[in-house]
Amino acid sequence: MPLTMAQPGTRNLIKKVGGKPETRQFLENLGFVAGGTVSVISRIGGNVIVEVKGARVAVNRDMAAKIMI
Repeated sequence: MPLTMAQPGTRNLIKKVGGKPETRQFLENLGFVAGGTVSVISRIGGNVIVEVKGARVAVNRDMAAKIMI
């Protein structure tokens, strides 16, 4: 399921990062890599604030939809 469907407060395993090569590279540079974990802090209008690799990152709805958990 995409990251946009994750419930706040849950820790999830990243299974796949999709999208165009430049989008995947951007997300991987932020720490979204297959096998890593991500926690949803909050959701606001489809956009999510997550914790990945010890840092909080805001991701818009389109980017979050490309991260499969």
